[in-house]
Formats: sequence, structure tokens, C-alpha cells
Amino acid sequence: MATTDDVALLRLVAQRLVGPPVGGPAEVVAWLTAMQAQDLPGVLESIALRSAHGPGESRGSSEARDPEAGTPSVEGVRAAFDAGAIVRTWPMRGTLHAVAAADASWITELLAARPMRAMARRRSELALSDADVDLARETLVDALAGSGALVRADVLARWTDVGLTVTGSRGYHLLVLFAHERLVCLGPMRGKEQAFVLLDAWVPGHRRLGVDLDRDGALGELALRYLRSHGPATEGDLARWTGLPLRDVRAGIARAADGLATLEVDGVVHHLDPATPDLLAQHRTAARGVHLLPGFDEIVLGYADRSAPVPPEHAERIVPGGNGVFRATVLHGGVAVGTWRRTGTGKNRRLVAEPFSAFSPTVTARLDALRAAR
Repeated sequence: MATTDDVALLRLVAQRLVGPPVGGPAEVVAWLTAMQAQDLPGVLESIALRSAHGPGESRGSSEARDPEAGTPSVEGVRAAFDAGAIVRTWPMRGTLHAVAAADASWITELLAARPMRAMARRRSELALSDADVDLARETLVDALAGSGALVRADVLARWTDVGLTVTGSRGYHLLVLFAHERLVCLGPMRGKEQAFVLLDAWVPGHRRLGVDLDRDGALGELALRYLRSHGPATEGDLARWTGLPLRDVRAGIARAADGLATLEVDGVVHHLDPATPDLLAQHRTAARGVHLLPGFDEIVLGYADRSAPVPPEHAERIVPGGNGVFRATVLHGGVAVGTWRRTGTGKNRRLVAEPFSAFSPTVTARLDALRAAR
């Protein structure tokens, strides 16, 4: 038996926001399996917060893992993208995620079937014919085979040059489609953007569904990895996160059951890594501390039921108007107590935090310390 407060703290440990790191950026992404990543700066910070520090750097405290503290470096995460260890693609729910490069193909093939069916209907609304899609695919392959990597604007320019109309949502639709087909992904950094690359060329050793693992094995691995890294979580959380039907989710959990523990929260079964409760016991003080998380972090977005980290009465403050844009959060004791943002640049850069009601003395002191450190 456990409470919602227990769930919030256990998830901080499971996701490695506190406690022992699993390694550097690539290992972090592999541990979480996939991290929501439509906001590139946000996911860079989310990965960095969970990563082991470099040589000579201290770690293990919440202070060292807040975005404003500056370590571990976001530059280390960018380097992992440049090295081909991590990519961004659209593996599930039609949404950008960061995944370990080796996982990009099999996870996308397993999870993208339903979004692709929806996209087929959308193509007729966009007046994109099969001939248009074929021309776009052929042009993209030729362009990337010649240049190796192109940012989005350059891809759209190549399509325009061959007579394709890619204004509105048409260009974006084609890019997502070819990512769903496992033809391309987002790989190396180009300034503030990532460039598109051919998946097979950029990640020659990626695992393949039907070659390296069958569908049942893939469902089991996905369930095990998600529930170990995100648990305590329910079958409903996994269904929402993957976009899979419940029958597939339940089959995956059944296959992974020997590697999982369970607990009940208000009569609902939650699954988790058997090691997580002991890790929380060892790192409870850090888990109860103050954490600043970027928007779209997995602590908030990784679940169907977000009530553990986000009190329902304050959900509107994190996603104003339900517009799908998630604000950065201030957590205390694993629960969101406010939002924060950066303003200004250079010497004028400031941390601005807004409480849901009033910040406790502990939170206020932590925020003051971060401001004074800059």
C-alpha cells in the first residue's frame, strides 16, 4: 500500500532525478526509453539533470541537478546527439521524443502504426497525393545521401525546388511521415536546431523489429523499461504513454512481470522496479528537496494520471488554457508548487518563479540561493 505522496517521491528516484545516476546522457535516455522532446532546450535540460557529472564534479545533491546550477552540462547532451548516441524522432502519439539511437527503429515500428493510419486520412485533407509523397521521399533520400544532414528549412527548400507545395502543415506532415517510416530522424546539432539524417546511415547498428526481437518480445521490453524507469505507474499510464491498446499493454506487462514489483494506491495496482523503494529510503532527503524542472519533463508528461506531481487544482497553472504548452515547474517533496522561467540575457538573466499559493521558507531559500549564485 502507498499514498500519492509516496508515488511522487518514488518516481523522482525511478527517473533518476535523485539517487544514483545510470550514466551519461545516452544511458539516461536509454533508461527512460523515450523522453518527450518537442521542446529541444527543455529535453536537453531534462537529460542533463539526470546525467552523471563529468570528472571532478560533485553530484548527488539536488542543487547540482537544477537547470540554473549549470551542471551537468547541456553541452554534454548536445555532444551525445552529435555522436549519434541519441536521436529525436516521432515514435509514438505523433509526438517528438528523444530515444537512444539503437532503439529508434524498433520502438517506432511498434508504436507508430496507429498515428500513421490517422496521417493517411490527414493527407487527403492536405491534398497530398501518393505521387507527391513518392517525390518527396525520393528527393529527401537523394538530398541526405549527398549532404549527410539538412535542417528543416533546407529540406523544405529542396522539396520546393522540385515543385512540391510544402506551406502550411504539408512539409511538417511529410517529415513526420518519413520518420514514422523509419527513413529519417533528427541527429546532429546545427546551432539551435537538429538536422535530419537518414536513419540507416546515421545509426547503422539500430535494433530492428522482426530481426532483433519479435513483437511479443518488444511489448515485454517496452513495458519493463517504462515501468522500471517511470514506476510506480499503472497500465493506464503505459497505455497513454505508448498509445497502444490495453490488450497490448497488458500482454507486455504480463511478459515483464517477473522483473517488476507492485503496490496499491487507492486500490489501483501500480508497477515499479523492485529496487526503487530501497533507493528512495537511501535518498529520501534529496527527493523531498526543491527541484526545478524544465517544461515537458517526463515527471509531468510521462503518465496518464498526473495528480501525484501536479495537484489537480493547479493543473491549469502548468498548462494555461489547456493549450498543450507545459511550463517549467518548481517541485518540493515531489509535488509542483509553482512555475519558473528565465528572463533576460547575459548579465541581465534572471530566474523568475511564481507560486501556486505561497512558497514555503525552504523553497524561497533555495530560489534565493540560485539567484545569488548567478
